[in-house]
Amino acid sequence: MKKKLIDKIKDKSATIGIIGLGYVGLPLAVGYAEAGYKVVGFDILKDKVNKINRGKSYIDDISDGRLKPLVKSGKLKATDNEKLLAKMDCVSICVPTPLSKTKDPDISYILSAVDGVRKHLHKEMLIVLESTTYPGTTDEVIKPKLEESGLKAGKGFYLAFSPERVDPGNAFYATHNTPRVVGGVTPQCTKIAKTYYEVIIPNIYAVSSTQAAEMVKLLENTFRSVNIGLVNEMAVMCHRLGLDVWEIIGAAATKPFGFMPFYPGPGLGGHCIPIDPHYLSWKLKTLNYYARFIELAGDINSHMPEWVVERITGLLNQRGKSIKGSKIVILGIAYKRDITDVRESPALDVMRLIEGSGAKMHYNDPYVPSIRWHKGTLKSTKLTKALLNSADLTVILTDHTDYDYRWIVANSKLVFDTRNATNFVKIGRKKIHKL
Repeated sequence: MKKKLIDKIKDKSATIGIIGLGYVGLPLAVGYAEAGYKVVGFDILKDKVNKINRGKSYIDDISDGRLKPLVKSGKLKATDNEKLLAKMDCVSICVPTPLSKTKDPDISYILSAVDGVRKHLHKEMLIVLESTTYPGTTDEVIKPKLEESGLKAGKGFYLAFSPERVDPGNAFYATHNTPRVVGGVTPQCTKIAKTYYEVIIPNIYAVSSTQAAEMVKLLENTFRSVNIGLVNEMAVMCHRLGLDVWEIIGAAATKPFGFMPFYPGPGLGGHCIPIDPHYLSWKLKTLNYYARFIELAGDINSHMPEWVVERITGLLNQRGKSIKGSKIVILGIAYKRDITDVRESPALDVMRLIEGSGAKMHYNDPYVPSIRWHKGTLKSTKLTKALLNSADLTVILTDHTDYDYRWIVANSKLVFDTRNATNFVKIGRKKIHKL
């Protein structure tokens, strides 16, 4: 049985199903389709399904030029019909795993996807969960649900976990050249999952269990969250001491060992770093252990938008202005440079706080033409000399490379730069204030 499925994967006769066609699922689907496999993408959102089937991409990392030929050739199609899962040989689950309002894990999307797979589970089928979750989810939650079908993991079907490692907007590392970690519920499951990924990703690292693979992703993003929390607090401390945190980091980064530079900002954004560590923290609480580093870093990072607005208020006060009634222009609201993604973007929190303080707020983002705002829509304002000249303060929240920072500084009365984007700007430097 095992050899048969491996042979189907190797000779590209296996049909691949990808559940969830977002920033993780769609690049994975495109990768397998480009490798010559027949791929079916599953999503509950009909708008996504329709766009893919028209060859239209809605994420930064996949162009229409890559997607359209795959759809036209029949290598890739999208559907919201879960019955087609019965025809799949390998299925990757790439659905969101948000937090509840109480910061508890919400694995409802995973459970919904697994229920769909269970209804159509068949022998010699591989299921791999890629969605970030707490250690034990695959073995303790997914495995029992799938075994309700009467098939057993490792014998009737194969089950593994492989954490996604997508970095939206990264010009170098993408799905095909980012090493993958896999862990199965049995050694056979691990071997088949490793074979499944090796056909499109050369570097696969197998670990001893699904729990180990789940923990790998949480370590990766907890590492980043804690270090960003540290450097964000360092920014606050440097401000109190009258020091330039960017100068301090730059000098420390000259050490060739024992130091890795992280950079402060207005907070944490994206789907992973602000969320994933809380999955680990929640799991440890069930074992009567308090994850102090995670909680402290989360607290520091989540309060950065408030500190940014405090700085904005102080800068305006120094010029005899109240934030109430002041005109403030926000530059960049995506959670990081040169992408369209605003998930968990700290810029949105800064904007809400500014608006709540009574300021007249405008935003510009060349990648985000509009956002849902309260009960309506907020649109990006055209960036003009007149807009900057009329503003009491220009705030750089996302350092898009599209921006001409010399021009922005030259035409602004006052600039608050939270990303060190204006480091190279010499003209009008007295107008620049940094995080």
